[in-house]
Amino acid sequence: MTALARIIAARIRATGPITLADYMEICLLHPRHGYYATRDPFGAAGDFTTAPEIHQMFGELCGLALAQAWMDQGSPAPFTLAEPGPGRGTLMADMLRAIRVAPGMADAAQVALIEASPHLRRMQQARLGHVQHLDSVEELPDSPLFLMANEFFDALPVRQYQHTDDGWAERMIGLSDEGLQFGLGLPVDLPRPGKPGDVVEECPAAVAITETIARRIAARGGAAVFVDYGGWNGYGDTFQALRNHAPEDPLANPGEADLTAHVDFAPLAAAAIRAGAVASAPVRQGDWLLSLGAAQRAERLAAAGDGGAMAALRRLTHPEEMGHLFKAMAIWPKGAPPVPGFAALRLHADHA
Repeated sequence: MTALARIIAARIRATGPITLADYMEICLLHPRHGYYATRDPFGAAGDFTTAPEIHQMFGELCGLALAQAWMDQGSPAPFTLAEPGPGRGTLMADMLRAIRVAPGMADAAQVALIEASPHLRRMQQARLGHVQHLDSVEELPDSPLFLMANEFFDALPVRQYQHTDDGWAERMIGLSDEGLQFGLGLPVDLPRPGKPGDVVEECPAAVAITETIARRIAARGGAAVFVDYGGWNGYGDTFQALRNHAPEDPLANPGEADLTAHVDFAPLAAAAIRAGAVASAPVRQGDWLLSLGAAQRAERLAAAGDGGAMAALRRLTHPEEMGHLFKAMAIWPKGAPPVPGFAALRLHADHA
């Protein structure tokens, strides 16, 4: 057992089985043994590679989309340029370079990074220089907010519910002679249809964070773009672990593997609309990037000697690579033009 597995097992023996959300939070954020507290997980030497680490064009196009939204809203100054879960700071660095094409935007931007890991905060400071670090989105400054979140929501703790002959029951993590194992708790009242064996996931933290961001945008202006893998009102067990770029049993090595779950964009859009903002339906990452000029940008970079640009374009946009698995969703204020590449979603009141 890993050191963290022993800590989790001791807690279960003392207080009983824990929720999947509790397990994810401990594994990822434990101050001594948590995954993000102890390592740089990104790139070939880590456990996974995110879009900004694949090629600079991803961050450049994200920055240009926010720049157009900023100009469409009258170029407010100053404003907050924020990123939750900023990794090594690669995406923010590429966005800061790209937004210089919008006159005055870089000077008006006040960068805020929402980061829980002290280790990653040090990496971000080394790359970006002095930036403001925050513990949560609730601490964002009271100013127009332009925010980009890439592969942030998939690492937030989820709760899982499984349909049985008696209705829904929460999936819990307990102990067996072999170690940690899944089981079911008492029946719960979950207002979703299902048949025995169905699994659904909920992420209360993602809904709360989205509502906070959208409320700020509705009141002060701005825009937010979320990019992640997931779907819309999905069913199924999407909880997974990734270690050394390969999947593994998520209960096998607590603290040593990245834990994620697919993002359900439906409750995020509903939360944004409840908060008074406009939300889009999710669009495929590949379609969004191509609508922003990814193909033309890759061709120019290739002509200038960037030998990896066309391969990166395929990886980011092709349906068999990241193009269809990853989705993008945007939020903007009522009365403002849509963020480039998105259209307003209209939900019935009972859905929002």
